[in-house]
Amino acid sequence: MRKLNLPVYDFSYRDEGGSRLVLDVYRKRYVVLTPEEEVRQRFARYLVEGKGFPASLLMTEYSLKLNKLSRRCDILVHKPAGQPAVLVECKAPEIAISQATFDQVARYNMAFNVSYLMITNGLKHYCCLIDFETQKVSFLDHIPTYEEIQVS
Repeated sequence: MRKLNLPVYDFSYRDEGGSRLVLDVYRKRYVVLTPEEEVRQRFARYLVEGKGFPASLLMTEYSLKLNKLSRRCDILVHKPAGQPAVLVECKAPEIAISQATFDQVARYNMAFNVSYLMITNGLKHYCCLIDFETQKVSFLDHIPTYEEIQVS
């Protein structure tokens, strides 16, 4: 495990064909443990175990169509009624979060229209709240709990 600005969790690993795999409990299968995958897995667990997000409402590597192209968002969290609530973009720790990263998650949000966008590279985490009525975006100073998101 790398040193990230996230708690350390126990994961199930296995080696296969010269690659280290980690069990993604949300996709219910082993996936190659890349630096970005480690951030995705640890941030997902942080949302569930640290911020009270229901694991059953969290999906990793969720497929979407954008301008007739297939894409995948890193983490998508739904509300209990099924509508999307939070979109998370994860980058490897060595990738600096830039305007291009914010543009990417904003493009993905065209498919979901969620109010909460989160971006992380495991070292820095950002959360934006979008007010669609006023068309304003505000940065939060923390990652909200699931309860906070439900109240909004």
